[in-house]
Order: sequence, then structure tokens, then C-alpha cells
Amino acid sequence: MEPDIQRIKLQAQTILDQLFTEHSLPFELSAHLVDRIGINEYIIRFHDSRLHSIDISLASNQSFKDVFRKSILDRITRLHAPVLKFGTPLAA
Repeated sequence: MEPDIQRIKLQAQTILDQLFTEHSLPFELSAHLVDRIGINEYIIRFHDSRLHSIDISLASNQSFKDVFRKSILDRITRLHAPVLKFGTPLAA
């Protein structure tokens, strides 16, 4: 594994562990695999059936830690948002 990929995987796992300890994640996640898909673009794959992976794209001035933390929290929020039935009006 390339040093940059290994560093990203370690940072991702550290953030996941912190979020779980803070009770910001409803379940524990493990950063199973990291794939580079472009310049400053990564897919972090998890070993979990509830959340398979997350794609991260970084602008040159962004830190991986900040973007990953926000992305994972946003994704978890969407996972646990109530599902609306077809035809149900949205709250104003």
C-alpha cells in the first residue's frame, strides 16, 4: 500500500474511532480499504453492511480530516433520517 494511502486510512480510522467514542456514530466503523480514484479523491470502504463506502474529494486547501469528518457525519445523518412515504407532504 502506498504511504499516502496508508496515511489516509490511518487518519480515517482515527476519526471514526473518535466519532464513535463521542457517540456521534451509532455504530462502530472500520476503514477497511482506501482507493485513490483521482488527484485528492479517495473512496474509503468500510467493512459494514449499513455503510459500504464514502467518496472524498479534497480541494487543495482542505484537510482530509476535516472533509472526512463532515462527510461521515452527513452520511450518517442521512442514513438515520426518517423515510417519507410517497405522497407524504414535507414539513414546511
